[in-house]
Amino acid sequence: MRILKLTPTVEERLLSARRGRDARADRIASHIVADVRRRGDSALCAWTKRLDGLDLRQCGMKVPRQELESAGKSASPQFLNAVRHSARNVRSVAEKQLPKPWTIEVEPGVRISQIVRAIESIGCYVPGGRFPLLSTLVMTVVPAQVAGVRRIVVTCPNPSEELLAVAGVLGVTDILRLGGAQAIAALAYGTETIDRVEKILGPGNRFVNSAKKIVSGDCAIDLPAGPTEAIVLAERGNASWIAADLLAQAEHAPDAASFLVTPSRELALLVRTALDDQLQRLPSTNPARASLQKAGAILLAPSLERALRFISRFAPEHLSLPTGPALLRKIEAAGTVFLGPWSAQPLGDYASGSNHVLPTGGWARARGGLSANDFVKCISVQSITRAGFMRLASDVGILARAEGALAHANAIEVRR
Repeated sequence: MRILKLTPTVEERLLSARRGRDARADRIASHIVADVRRRGDSALCAWTKRLDGLDLRQCGMKVPRQELESAGKSASPQFLNAVRHSARNVRSVAEKQLPKPWTIEVEPGVRISQIVRAIESIGCYVPGGRFPLLSTLVMTVVPAQVAGVRRIVVTCPNPSEELLAVAGVLGVTDILRLGGAQAIAALAYGTETIDRVEKILGPGNRFVNSAKKIVSGDCAIDLPAGPTEAIVLAERGNASWIAADLLAQAEHAPDAASFLVTPSRELALLVRTALDDQLQRLPSTNPARASLQKAGAILLAPSLERALRFISRFAPEHLSLPTGPALLRKIEAAGTVFLGPWSAQPLGDYASGSNHVLPTGGWARARGGLSANDFVKCISVQSITRAGFMRLASDVGILARAEGALAHANAIEVRR
């Protein structure tokens, strides 16, 4: 893994690499989305066979209940217990996140309330890739269940037996053998056999993310969740553990970005040695090798302050602070923060309870990760008595006329 000095030039190059549009992915996704809108199921079958090698006319678009039951029976008790453990923790966190109803009397006779209602239907996208991400199924479905979503549709281009067993534990039965931009189009617009949903959630590859942005004018989406990003910020620490966390996130895909940012040359060299050693133990086909070469680096900062400034600009999806909470108050933007040496990043990917669907590409500067909030609508209710009306009427009439909104002013005057 290369060691680079964190100069202004290097910093700008790393930041600008994430700003460009993926014109090719946008063009291909746009074509697929338009085709699914036009031809429905026929387009889904054609694109799935072409891109995923799966003949939906033979195996069926929807996974039958018998297949779900069979997967649950074949799974080991240890695996099912691990799934339940993960789901239990995610559920506990989601319950804490869920917005609450409230009422406030802002002045006598003027009462404002908030009521919370679940989104009616959602689509959970579970990436297939080399392996279906079982954990993403937990991270998207459990908060939806906590929120009270009535209809949950899961799409995955390659639903393995393990994934179907997880679905069984969670009580999800509507699972489609669909992936890519075609799955996003089907969820957003519906087809002859698939009813559209109100919102699409879950991470995906560049074509999935392009498709989500394309349909976002017609169907709500959660957040752009692109290639994984991980930064470890440390002046000291266990080099082997730091290297292991960088490798873990680099394993997601060949374009995953993993960085150690440190002002310590000694730690930089130790971590690079540990990375080389641990890489030798991984299969040659593991994506971590390619991603560390293509998108990873050890960034040697001239000072801790400079390192912190870079991290605030980068706003990483995952940020590890292995030396503990001392630096936390200086962190302005990150999808999730792992505090202390024992907070290994994979714990958050699977079972700590914090959601692993997180903002990438700098979106952490504006929002956090997926939460129960993403599955509900907070509706305001205004209750105003005659006395409250009289308190507001004069000033509202003045403001309405100042805007030239004479019909607004009239709606006040006719009541006086």
